[in-house]
Amino acid sequence: MNDDCKFFGTFSELRYFSRNSLKMIIRLATITDIPAIIRLIAEVVPIMNASGNFQWDSAYPNAQVFENDIAQHQLWVAEIEGDIAGISAITTDQEPEYVHVGWDISEMAIVTHRLAVSLHHRGKGVAEALLMQAENEAIMRGIKVLRVDTNTANQATQRLFPKVGYRFSGETGLGFRPNLRFYCYEKRLV
Repeated sequence: MNDDCKFFGTFSELRYFSRNSLKMIIRLATITDIPAIIRLIAEVVPIMNASGNFQWDSAYPNAQVFENDIAQHQLWVAEIEGDIAGISAITTDQEPEYVHVGWDISEMAIVTHRLAVSLHHRGKGVAEALLMQAENEAIMRGIKVLRVDTNTANQATQRLFPKVGYRFSGETGLGFRPNLRFYCYEKRLV
């Protein structure tokens, strides 16, 4: 996040403003957001696949996954001018395979899953704002560790995570996405 950006608000709704007067609201998703979220996923999956990133496909993530996230109050949306610009599940759910990168998964961590940004809103700091919300959740809950994984073919997130303070921890497979490899990143709060 660059220095000309500001965050303020409560932990349940974070507003983000930049110098160019862009107004972004980060809020918990509701069930009425599902159609827009599914449209966003349908928009980004072909681009991901075309770049060689097969982390997501026509079966995952799906409406049921997002409905479960919403029921658990862990799906966040970034909204710009009434549009869902991005989404992120901010959870404490750690994959068992994280132990392969040396992480102690018994240690409580905030984990970002299902991070996606609409093609129409790329370059506006949406992913950074959603990762900042994950950090806010960690602070609010007194959790000192943030974790995230990404497909080895996802070049954008491999640039993004270190930019916002995450350190590369290693590579692993994930049982629910066989035949794919994932890079794991961690950020520790002081």
